[in-house]
Amino acid sequence: MDGTAPTPPAQAEGYGPLLQAPRAGKGGLRQRVFEYVRANGQAARADITRALDISAGSATTLTADLIAAGFLREVVGTPREQGRGRPPVALAVVPEAAHVIGLKLSYKTHTAVLTNFAGEMIADLSLPASDKRLSLPDLMSEIVALIDRLLWQNDMERHQVQAVGIGMPGIIDPVSGLVMWSSLLQNRDENLVGAFAEALNIPVYIDNDANMLTLAELWFGAGRAMSDFAVVTIENGVGMGLVLDNCLYRGAHGMGLELGHTKVQLDGALCRCGQRGCLEAYLADYALTREAATALDFAFDESHSRQDVLEVLLAEAEAGQTAARTIFRRAGRYLSLGLSNVVQLFDPELIILSGERMQHGNLFASEIMEEMQEMTLSEGRKPCEVAIHPCGDLVWARGATALALSALTDTLLAGEASSA
Repeated sequence: MDGTAPTPPAQAEGYGPLLQAPRAGKGGLRQRVFEYVRANGQAARADITRALDISAGSATTLTADLIAAGFLREVVGTPREQGRGRPPVALAVVPEAAHVIGLKLSYKTHTAVLTNFAGEMIADLSLPASDKRLSLPDLMSEIVALIDRLLWQNDMERHQVQAVGIGMPGIIDPVSGLVMWSSLLQNRDENLVGAFAEALNIPVYIDNDANMLTLAELWFGAGRAMSDFAVVTIENGVGMGLVLDNCLYRGAHGMGLELGHTKVQLDGALCRCGQRGCLEAYLADYALTREAATALDFAFDESHSRQDVLEVLLAEAEAGQTAARTIFRRAGRYLSLGLSNVVQLFDPELIILSGERMQHGNLFASEIMEEMQEMTLSEGRKPCEVAIHPCGDLVWARGATALALSALTDTLLAGEASSA
């Protein structure tokens, strides 16, 4: 079997990867059946039998177990020929079986999304952030306020949420929940998972925010039917997420793919992480505003945000101002270098460029792509496609719901049905 799922029925929108991952979750075949149905929105037992290459008897037993557990239910499917015969019986996820919340934490805004077990977005909410580094207790206060307000607006209580996913910038160990370093926190090695459990008593899963955007593409976007693709984000920092064999790749210790902190210049520009020569120190928002102060003779004060400076810099560049264009052109060359390294190392089918900066992604875009291809050994193979997906914090937060849904699915569906 090639693992490709049939086209879902028109009226049923599915969520999650459409390709079958090579490794099963904790629930084995039972979980694969559930995830197949969720990804396709609706699926008849015959579709499950063909797609997962199992017997009709196994499909019947496994789906019966999932129905009894309250995770699937029978619905009227789409007739194969309109107006002829009885509509077939299909299976769909029970949406109200569980609820999760996904959070995208950032300097300017914290965003939350409430999602049901089928992956459908129910509600979202954004609140202003402090726009400065915080202590862990202060950051937790902002998180709790955001979650409680989202629940209050939807007439729900904390106990009705089974899991929370959090995406935030920084170097994060998703297994231990330790934030080794983040631009949002004053201190290193903070135990955000422990603080969250103490404050809210809800299972929480955290990861780098670039991984959350990658999950959003894998579950809800362009990556649903792709086995290998990369996402590169450019905002206040530079991040990367990678899907290999239809699974999010994190590395041996869960903290790989720190593209922004790969070195592109020995003893180069100072990065926020404390080291010099990181790619981020030439591409991120703070790197551009640092140079803008000189190029535009711009005096920084509390009345001007970093975004204000970037908007002025961009306007000057688009108007042809030499110094401003030089800043963006130099950053574009470093971006070409970073992308070419991604292609050489991983050979992805697609690289998605995203983040707030990509709203202005056309500046020098063609030159960046040309230079990337020139630095890549691509003779005899199809060049890697690069797509620009400018997206707001809502998409990132939705990716965090995928993190929570994946972990919750593992928990709820662990263990094979005894009769399967």
